[in-house]
Amino acid sequence: MSNKKCVNWMAAALAIGMIGATAAQAGIAVTSGQKIAFLGDSITEGGVGPQGYVTLVIRGLEANGVKATMIPAGISGHKSNDMLGRLEKDVLSKKPDWMTLSCGVNDVWHGATGVPLDKYKENITKIVEQCQSAGVKVMILTSTMIGEDQPNPNNQKLMAYNEFLRTLAKDKKCLLADLNADMQAAIAKAGPDKKGNLLTGDGVHMNPAGNVMMATGVLKGFGLSSEQIAKAKLDAPPAPAK
Repeated sequence: MSNKKCVNWMAAALAIGMIGATAAQAGIAVTSGQKIAFLGDSITEGGVGPQGYVTLVIRGLEANGVKATMIPAGISGHKSNDMLGRLEKDVLSKKPDWMTLSCGVNDVWHGATGVPLDKYKENITKIVEQCQSAGVKVMILTSTMIGEDQPNPNNQKLMAYNEFLRTLAKDKKCLLADLNADMQAAIAKAGPDKKGNLLTGDGVHMNPAGNVMMATGVLKGFGLSSEQIAKAKLDAPPAPAK
């Protein structure tokens, strides 16, 4: 084969490979080289563990050809006012391309020391607006349940917070991962014979199945198809470090 033909063949092969990679990533909002900040409370803080939802989101993207960098920004016990107060330091100063926002459980669960709905709306709106003003795209996560029984008073109170998040996501043109709906659906599917917790260790903090549920919801929010999510094998042990 002549040198010219060899070069042409290699160029064609490279082009085909690039087309294949582009096709595999079609519809995914995140692109390789981008940074994703994960702002949240203890659920997000725990989500950076080997099988935590944050880690699984990064792994799921990578399995589909998108190499993104995580910026962990979850702190246990934090509510919307805390997250607003540290937004610049923990998120904006790190120049992410994206931020996922998981906030609401503690605002309700903490009762008298929590954040009432009107103030929560104000705090969350400011967080989203400050991110967007800084050029950071936002995905809003609805708050997961407070106890795996929807009729309890905390979950009933949380409904208004999550309805606000859905409305805000639409109004501000943010991506949405409706994790509360996903969690309720998974529990309902288990049926009345379910005993104990299905997705959490204590009714609030995710167990391995809960982390997979959250990661799946976030990946769907980023535009991954069911086939692309299955390719990530989220419930498999992480590959050993090389």
